[in-house]
Amino acid sequence: MNVEDPITPPHDPGDNRVAPAPAAVGPLRGQVWLTIQTRQAQQLVRGRNGTPDKPPIIGLVGFADRLRVIWQAARNDDPYADWWLIKVHEGIEAAGALIRQRQQALASLLQQMESIEISTAASRQPFRMPLQFANPYAYQGAKHLSAYDSLVCTALTANHIGLLDRAACQSELNLCARKIRSLFVIPQSYRFLGIDRPSIRRGSAESKRAAQLMGVLPADVLNGERQAPLIPRKLRFPNGFVGNTALHPATKISSPHPANSENQTSP
Repeated sequence: MNVEDPITPPHDPGDNRVAPAPAAVGPLRGQVWLTIQTRQAQQLVRGRNGTPDKPPIIGLVGFADRLRVIWQAARNDDPYADWWLIKVHEGIEAAGALIRQRQQALASLLQQMESIEISTAASRQPFRMPLQFANPYAYQGAKHLSAYDSLVCTALTANHIGLLDRAACQSELNLCARKIRSLFVIPQSYRFLGIDRPSIRRGSAESKRAAQLMGVLPADVLNGERQAPLIPRKLRFPNGFVGNTALHPATKISSPHPANSENQTSP
């Protein structure tokens, strides 16, 4: 069936009128999902609250939530936040290197079964959650958690077919889980005090308190010579004023608790 458009007239070559400009391009949107196959990796998503008998375990959610504070403080020119982003980056590199090395070792172990085709174990009902984090390092943490999840599948497969005994399998899982937990705990020692580089150079009371709580700031971090590869765009305020943000100085940091990832979308 042929249908003519009754609204748009045919083009006239002699018509020199300029067509109206198209509407502006809208903002980009996307979705990121994390799929987890194993119980061991799922336990590291939200972590565990502390009890009198057991210390708390910081999970991916707590890691991302505290990183949001550090990322905003770094945007406001807090050099201690810059220092903590360096520490997080180094922790991510170390965790990634260990997991890759152990995964390669386990994959080589499975290849010893030359005449048998092995399919790595996978969950029939994996855990899936959306990720909406405020900074790239939280996504890097999720990436390594996913890599740990794959390692668990590989190790359990090797144990199931007799290439890895139970003790050796558990040792592999514990080694890499500790590395992930040590990464997730790094941001928890940062303290937001509402300082910036000018206030530290002036030797303000808050800068002295920062040194007591977080250590003496390295000179190359203070002057900006050493930075993490991924940093936020700095906000410039007159006279070293930190600016009006949603973050407020706190005397102490409460124990992290599970949070909805939907609340972590602020850039």
